Amino acid sequence: MASVSAPSSASEGEAGGLAGATVIADGVIATIAGIAAQGVPGVYAVGGGVARAVGAIREAIGQTDRGQGVTVEVGERQVAVGITLVAEYPTPLQQIADGVRSAVYSAIETIAGMEVVGVSVTVTEVRVPGDDDDEADAVAA
Repeated sequence: MASVSAPSSASEGEAGGLAGATVIADGVIATIAGIAAQGVPGVYAVGGGVARAVGAIREAIGQTDRGQGVTVEVGERQVAVGITLVAEYPTPLQQIADGVRSAVYSAIETIAGMEVVGVSVTVTEVRVPGDDDDEADAVAA
């Protein structure tokens, strides 16, 4: 597993600062991006069909993968993100993609202190309300 070294705000010579490095794992960056994307209006789910199926199995056994459907490429101080998602009909797809980009940029830069060089958004499906088996499953459960 690769990891990311985040820049430290305190350097060795500063008063009260401690020397050292901060290492942030790729999975942490993916989780931050996934949570940020899920909060955008018009995003039904993050991940394609297979990722969501695996996510459903994980949830059934008590685990949650908030980074599902998210890929990251990291350098020392920069990160590029790819997100696959399912959109809610009739929200404009470009509006959703722009919202996801904005949310992911902000979350990673604020929480991890990394520079985001790009966020690629892939919409694999559109969910039409009332035309989903999840609602029938919820009623049956």
